[in-house]
Amino acid sequence: MAELSTARPRTNAGPGRLLIAVYLLFAIAASSRAALQITTRFDEAPLAYLLSALAAMVYVVAAVGLARAGHAGRRIALACCALELVGVVGVGAVSLARPDLFPDETVWSGFGSGYGYIPLVLPVLGLAWLRHTRRRAAAAPS
Repeated sequence: MAELSTARPRTNAGPGRLLIAVYLLFAIAASSRAALQITTRFDEAPLAYLLSALAAMVYVVAAVGLARAGHAGRRIALACCALELVGVVGVGAVSLARPDLFPDETVWSGFGSGYGYIPLVLPVLGLAWLRHTRRRAAAAPS
């Protein structure tokens, strides 16, 4: 009788590849937007534009962490997904409560409404994928 494998998939395999691709797409979109805004209109909304740049960095590092698939990559991805979730919820709430602080949109303002709320869903999917692929310490039966 064949023994069932208890190994979980790696973070960079299967659906993880799609997750990495979405993170890379958002890294490109957010960094392009932030670079343009910072170089052309920084004085109009510095907080918003710097937050977009931060979001871009988080997306890049999260994609790299997911792609590495090792213990260090997993920890990096976990930290980035958690930071991203806190960022999108925090910035989203503040941008709705105090719109005067955000004269222009960020990736995370309005809970990512300008990007179809994907910035709100993406870290949840990332955390769920990391949980799904987590290797459980197998206790050998005595």
